[in-house]
Amino acid sequence: MSTPNSPMPFDVADALDEVERTLHDPRTAVVALGSNLGNRLELLQGAVDALGETPGLRIKAVSGVFETDPVGGPNGQGSYFNAVVLLRTTLPPSSLLERGNAVEDAFNRTREVRWGPRTLDVDILFYEGVVSDDPRLTLPHPRAHERAFVLAPWLDVDPSAQVPGHGAVAELLAGVDASGVHRRPDLELHLPQ
Repeated sequence: MSTPNSPMPFDVADALDEVERTLHDPRTAVVALGSNLGNRLELLQGAVDALGETPGLRIKAVSGVFETDPVGGPNGQGSYFNAVVLLRTTLPPSSLLERGNAVEDAFNRTREVRWGPRTLDVDILFYEGVVSDDPRLTLPHPRAHERAFVLAPWLDVDPSAQVPGHGAVAELLAGVDASGVHRRPDLELHLPQ
């Protein structure tokens, strides 16, 4: 327990500084969504809607829906629906991560097998002005630059996007195997009302 004159624990002070920096200075962030269990389209739309209801967050654009082969994890998984959301937020990265985890939990996400099947996956790919190797939240996402199922919808929502330290999303996508990634023109996600 701290006394009125004792310094706050380091992590609390850092979190307060982070909140103060972003409170009146909205930042752009990019969030990836994925699902390969249940009604995948409905789950992705539910995530878009839940994020859109978050105070301090405004969704600017949503990519098309991409059907993708599973990467890693156990054999026999069904294909994924993936999308990327472009947003502006006053939430600091740690709070955006907490919100993403809460959205996953609300849609019954379980974490039993690494890269296993899931109702919903919400990953922060990019947060403007933040490069971090914190194990809780590495930014930009440590594997975004090598995953076609992330790069294709990211390019769809923001053709001029850059992955800090790696380059243009368009060039990165051209350099990876995207044969298992297909845009579904018959499916669409909608911005929250």
